[in-house]
Amino acid sequence: MANHETDDTPGKDKEGILEDPVADLPGFYQTSSTIAIAGHPLHAMSVAFPVALTFCTFGADLFYWWTGDGFWARAALWAAGMAFLIGVAAAFTGTLELLFVPGIRVRAAAWTHAGIAVVLLSILGANWGYRLYGYEDAVLPYGILLSGFSVVMVGATGWHGGRLVFDYHLGTSETGN
Repeated sequence: MANHETDDTPGKDKEGILEDPVADLPGFYQTSSTIAIAGHPLHAMSVAFPVALTFCTFGADLFYWWTGDGFWARAALWAAGMAFLIGVAAAFTGTLELLFVPGIRVRAAAWTHAGIAVVLLSILGANWGYRLYGYEDAVLPYGILLSGFSVVMVGATGWHGGRLVFDYHLGTSETGN
């Protein structure tokens, strides 16, 4: 077996520890948010609304299924529409962060988060559009299925976004202010 000091395996330094070649790229450590108000990143602030409204849409669909009350179908229509529209605004700020901050742009995890978020926005838009002309008829079965799938996609998107913030400290302030 080869000694770690003489191991010439690609991707390892002389001590046998794996190196990250992306870390050598210019701007890798420049990760603080540039799309912010007083140091508070707009993307992180705006994603809470579409996430909550996606869950509200699914909840309203479940209540409509349970009670048959048209109020819940109408509430789901509004929640789905606002989840999509505010989600587009959140996606805009996130895209600006992705494109303008070098330390975010070079990480594959950021692009994965962006790709999943685009799929989520597509589902949210389809869910809202499907309900626009006959919101009560739209709930069962396809509306509730789209809402349930949206909740799953919010979980996947949020998990990846959380990893970017908590594990890689992307989009946060360098000073902590």
